[in-house]
Amino acid sequence: MVFAIDEINREQTILPNLTLGIQIFDTCSSDKKAIEGTLQMLTGQRRPSLNYRCKSPSPLTAIIGESSSTISMSIARLLGLYRYPQISYDSTSPLLGNKYEFPSFFRTIPSDDSLAQGLAKLLFHYMKGLRFKNKMGKEIFFDEYGNPPAAYDIINWQRGPNGTIHYESVGSFDTRQQKGQELYINSSALSWARQGKEAPRSACSESCIPGYYKVGRRGQPVCCYDCLPCSEGEVSKERDSSKCWPCPSDQWPNEKQSDCVPKRVEVLSYTDTVGATLSVAVILCSFITLILLIIFIKFQDTPIVKANNRNLTYLLLVSLLLSFLCSLLFIGEPQPASCLLRQTAFGILFALCVSCILAKTIMVVIAFNATKPGSNMRKWLSPRVPIVTVSVCTVIQVLICATWLVLCPPFPEKNMEMKIGTIILQCNECTPIAMWCMLGYMGLLAFISFVVAFLARNLPDSFNEAKWITFSMLVFLSVWLSFIPGYLSTQGKYMVAVEVFGIISSCAGIVVCIFLPKCYIILLRPELNTRQHLLGK
Repeated sequence: MVFAIDEINREQTILPNLTLGIQIFDTCSSDKKAIEGTLQMLTGQRRPSLNYRCKSPSPLTAIIGESSSTISMSIARLLGLYRYPQISYDSTSPLLGNKYEFPSFFRTIPSDDSLAQGLAKLLFHYMKGLRFKNKMGKEIFFDEYGNPPAAYDIINWQRGPNGTIHYESVGSFDTRQQKGQELYINSSALSWARQGKEAPRSACSESCIPGYYKVGRRGQPVCCYDCLPCSEGEVSKERDSSKCWPCPSDQWPNEKQSDCVPKRVEVLSYTDTVGATLSVAVILCSFITLILLIIFIKFQDTPIVKANNRNLTYLLLVSLLLSFLCSLLFIGEPQPASCLLRQTAFGILFALCVSCILAKTIMVVIAFNATKPGSNMRKWLSPRVPIVTVSVCTVIQVLICATWLVLCPPFPEKNMEMKIGTIILQCNECTPIAMWCMLGYMGLLAFISFVVAFLARNLPDSFNEAKWITFSMLVFLSVWLSFIPGYLSTQGKYMVAVEVFGIISSCAGIVVCIFLPKCYIILLRPELNTRQHLLGK
């Protein structure tokens, strides 16, 4: 400002025959000091006499206030009483060309006071874009709004070896430098509290790492907070996150809960260890059953095969073979067709197996009683009896399964609720009631077969198949009674594995108890496969 006024006074073409003078008062950022300085300029005395100017004749043209609106408005209210203009320049004021905004009471000044307005505009116009070097050799300039450059030294308060305090320049901030290089700090010259070289922490809490979120402490500053882990199924990917976000339905947080990753897919597959083991067991048992069927067909005319109802034996072996193979429907990714077939096929085939065993047991009892003198049981030795028994018992199971498929058919689904972070590919049975009805009927048939075989276990050796049927039904019932708690206590692929194991083990129990003893006699002890031996002679 002083430089601009000196330049105006030197250049006579600007204000000819006029010389500008200045008085400078420091407001000290205080309203009281600002008012005192203003009264002193108006009256010319330290102790002002209002309405009197007691200073030699240089006229007071205008007062240029500081940019602080609070202090400038205090000065403006006082000067308005004496019709003197307040001029307060602020770089944030709206500008339109060379027109400056002045408070409204300035516009009430008569036109003959245009000197003050002209001076203000002239000063600001002259300062815009001005660039020069001061006596110290530093370059001074004003931007297009008349603002000087911001150039500051950064001072560090340091304690000397003898305990004295001194100030050390450790950097600078200079808007005259190129963009991005305005701030410079010599960190090696810094000395922090307790003469340390490490910068003190500016927060009272450690930064929250990803996987946690900030929760402010009540009654404490915003820099004081606690880091809480994200809830289950939520993540925070950035440091100092204010909240956590839930993962999509097909994704789950990683171990650190810092990102969402695809959920693990669980299914009893052929490549899985459990699935592969069960598949091998199914194929092996199916192969053994097929071998037994071939043996019984090859030796169909031998006494031991004839004595045990050949047609029922063939039907039982075929149903056992299909039961083994149907367990493969439970392995692999569930499909609409496999979900529809696997439980119903298993239920119908097992009902056929148990029906055949029940029919064989009934035929053993009838045959024994028919040999007694005067018995009227000979009429029941017709081949139609086992056929009717098997048909009726199997049809009932078929009706149960058909009703299930019509009313509420099973379907494949992705279960995301059963296990945390896991998508279980499974068949939804739609209605557990239908499934348990199917299993219950199968268990009822097995129990009836067990009771009938148990009562006939002491028949003569010529019809001693009832003893082996008793053992097979005991194994069958034991497997499925242990299956129920095992099935209900497991989840995911292991639930399916338990059912497959139950199918394999129960079928294998029937094969071992009923057919292996006969194969032993047929292949290894042919001398026992005679009519005389069967009749006990």
